[in-house]
Amino acid sequence: MRMTFRAAGCGVLAAAMALWAAPARAQNPDEMMPDQSAAKAQEILKQVIAALGGQAYLDVRSSDCTGRLAQFGHSGDLNGYAKFHDYWLFPDKNRTEYDKKGTIVELFNGNQGWTLDKGGVTDEPADAVHDFQEQVKTDMDNVLRFRLHEDGIAFRYGGADLVDLKQADWIEIADREHRTFRMAVDQSTHLPARWVIVSRNPLTRERSEDNTIYSEFLPIDGVQTPRKIARWHDGRETFEAYYDTCKYNTGLSADLFSKASLDQRYAQVGKKKDKDNKKKN
Repeated sequence: MRMTFRAAGCGVLAAAMALWAAPARAQNPDEMMPDQSAAKAQEILKQVIAALGGQAYLDVRSSDCTGRLAQFGHSGDLNGYAKFHDYWLFPDKNRTEYDKKGTIVELFNGNQGWTLDKGGVTDEPADAVHDFQEQVKTDMDNVLRFRLHEDGIAFRYGGADLVDLKQADWIEIADREHRTFRMAVDQSTHLPARWVIVSRNPLTRERSEDNTIYSEFLPIDGVQTPRKIARWHDGRETFEAYYDTCKYNTGLSADLFSKASLDQRYAQVGKKKDKDNKKKN
């Protein structure tokens, strides 16, 4: 009787374990049908957008943020931090001022760009404008807010993983221009932990990864906002920013993102510089 009971108990236990393991196997991305995988990815994306603030997040059209930007040397060593003031009129207008007086400014507006420094206002080189346009197309917030419903967008569930010592789900998004974006989503908060852009060199076909890490989220104007953003290119850190303040939808004017605004700023800065030089003489 004991043997029969033990055997029956083992059978029940095995059946229970099989039932418990079945859902886990079903979530293996390699065993999911394409439609199932896409549906799983889209379900997680909905959770991400809800965690970021839902409609408040989707309705963000401008941002006004200040903080500290890490400065890296040629060897990749950290050389210190510089204060910055960053303005965005989404999706493709950006102005970054690198000092309190606004005498060093980098500005992009769609397919145009300019720099203001002590020498005046100059056009950004073509490769810098191209890089900015690519940034607009691949930026996580722009993808989530503006690109998810484009024709040719495909979704895939990438499986569960341990990311930065936290359980996370990977999802993949591919556009019709063959860009692939991978997002690691914290399973407990549903907030994005990493955003990875996978590309290949058209000549060498070598694979390249740009990895953005988001941390220290805080609610601002109903939008979960990361206080720290770091970017890595093929294992080397290239960008690190700490945000002190952020405001959304403050009514920024498109005029702020024009070359005329930089010309006007330089005229003011130049007059002050002339006065300072006269005082010294």
